[in-house]
Amino acid sequence: MVEEKKDNGIKILQLCHEVADVTNMIWVCDGAANVGQIGYNVGVMLTNTGKGRICCITAVAAGSKPHIEIAKKAKKNIAINGCGNKCASKVLEKVGAKIGYEIDISKYLKKVPTLDVYEADVNQIADIVNRDANL
Repeated sequence: MVEEKKDNGIKILQLCHEVADVTNMIWVCDGAANVGQIGYNVGVMLTNTGKGRICCITAVAAGSKPHIEIAKKAKKNIAINGCGNKCASKVLEKVGAKIGYEIDISKYLKKVPTLDVYEADVNQIADIVNRDANL
């Protein structure tokens, strides 16, 4: 579990590189459709409930060496993809990081070009990830 520090009521997470080897690292699609936004919200939920630590997939794609190392040393990499393009998974694969679990949200929910999401959809996908990734 990722320890949190409280600073003026704001939750401060430990840095990804400090906890990667003992924590499930969560890499999410944050695409411009409901499924991407749901993925992001699931990543936040899993982080806030101590199931893992969301980390920046864009930094990995941009070639950030520290972030690539985080992905390579993670206890388990969880790739939450919004759709069948599987961008989060492809970014991790491209740098040689092992994926411990991946999901394509569009297999469970219809992809719609909206940024509006429903809490029930976020909870449904979080439940699937928790169960299937053995979190």
